[in-house]
Amino acid sequence: MPKPGSLMGLFKNQTFAMLWFASLASNFGGLVQAVGAAWMMTELTSSESMVALVQTSVTLPIMVFSLIAGVFADNFDRRKVMLVAQGFMFVVSIVLTVLALEGLLSPWLLLSFTFLIGCGTALHNPSWQASMGDIVSRDELPAAVSLNSMGFNIMRSVGPAAGGAIVAIAGAAAAFAVNAASYVAIIAALFRWHPATQPSTLPREPFGSAFQAGLRYVAMSPNLMKVILRGFVFGVSAVALQALLPVVVRDNLDGDALVFGTLLGCFGFGAVVGALVNAELRARFHNELIVRIGFAGFALSSFVLAVSSWTMLSAAALLLAGACWVVSLSLFNVTMQMSTPRWVVGRALALYQTGTFGGMAIGSWLWGALSETIGTNGALTGAALVLLGGAMIGFFLPLPDFGQLNLNPLNRFTEPPLRLDLTQRSGPIMIMVDYEIAQEDVQEFLATMTLRRRIRIRDGAQQWALLRDLENPDLWTETYHVPTWVEYIRHNQRRTQSDAEVTEKLLALHKGPTPLHVHRMIERQTVTPLDDMPRVIRDDPL
Repeated sequence: MPKPGSLMGLFKNQTFAMLWFASLASNFGGLVQAVGAAWMMTELTSSESMVALVQTSVTLPIMVFSLIAGVFADNFDRRKVMLVAQGFMFVVSIVLTVLALEGLLSPWLLLSFTFLIGCGTALHNPSWQASMGDIVSRDELPAAVSLNSMGFNIMRSVGPAAGGAIVAIAGAAAAFAVNAASYVAIIAALFRWHPATQPSTLPREPFGSAFQAGLRYVAMSPNLMKVILRGFVFGVSAVALQALLPVVVRDNLDGDALVFGTLLGCFGFGAVVGALVNAELRARFHNELIVRIGFAGFALSSFVLAVSSWTMLSAAALLLAGACWVVSLSLFNVTMQMSTPRWVVGRALALYQTGTFGGMAIGSWLWGALSETIGTNGALTGAALVLLGGAMIGFFLPLPDFGQLNLNPLNRFTEPPLRLDLTQRSGPIMIMVDYEIAQEDVQEFLATMTLRRRIRIRDGAQQWALLRDLENPDLWTETYHVPTWVEYIRHNQRRTQSDAEVTEKLLALHKGPTPLHVHRMIERQTVTPLDDMPRVIRDDPL
């Protein structure tokens, strides 16, 4: 009997199982298409940089558009967002197939279509990954991420080899046709899935505000910034192996499309093995050690690929690279999801993807350009050195282990009764909280306030300040602003269970004869009486 949170136990969840199997078909088609596009580029041009740009054209949209897609994931129905993305890629793939059949593709036109497919992927991914937390429990989330990685890499182990065979037998157009057909399963599954939605009493957050909120949350979360940095370094260096593999097969191994696909299949099989051992590694070792091993292992693989002229040795190097790839990236992904509350998880994942895939896009161009200057083997050796440098970053900025943070909403906030006739758009709103702190508790209070400031700004506060009364030094006042009344409500609803520890500590430090007093005020300039807000007439005094 599979244990809850185990890989096999997740298949008891019918929704997860349906979407997982549908994604297998979609991933298979995408990998077949990637082989077709990469190999077709080697036939259309002899330029190594153009070949490497195939990888850039897929990853660049994810870097550019992921945060926008993250805003959509957090503010719209994720199922509908994914349907739009999959439908778009379906249409683009059909057009690409027709143009390939007619022999109308040029190198730049091929790059344009792979770029458009990358745009669809960029729109789909944040909603898909954020949906995992809606489909499975928090305890099952690491297993779900690993199983998704395993599914993708099962297809990576067979898809490229199948793609190589398809290209060798029927040409790249057939590979593009297979990809177009593969979207049918995931589109059908998304139509069948009807997720439960939580009704909101607040209006949808404006796009600009939601965009800024995602940036602000991640910027004020040091652990998330560490993950994004390591993801970027890994992406920019590890992508050299994949971007230059067609050239390595052609020049170092004297292979054809079938050899290329087979080696990619080795990479995928290694990734499956990595996904299977992921849980055991996380149980035995700290996250930082796992990531260092991932960086070092991939560096070794890149170096071996640079010096090898033997296909079997190159295949072994790609097995190791695949395992290191999935262990590192799935760990980054899970850390982001486990460290982020649901209201902003789509945007946080999008920023992580922007960093990682942005690194891949930059790296594909960089290593392609370097290979034309110092040779493919020199570029792969350089990438190996950068990977070793990425492992050493951990000595200065170690990744956190998975915490036991409770990121569920605190749900303690009750909108206070007001004596002014405010609308949701009324503002700006200024908040003042009075504390009375004994002198011997000042240091502890200031340390706690440092955490409080980060929480406030992370959740939308502006112009935060801490004031001390010159005539009564025991009196401290925390102040901050929010643009509107609805943003004040939204700010308080974002508070998580883990944030309550800071609040409770401040309450314990407060020594005043009365509970903390919160002043909620609206800023008013000099106005005419008609422009001001009327008082609310109440029978009972506040």
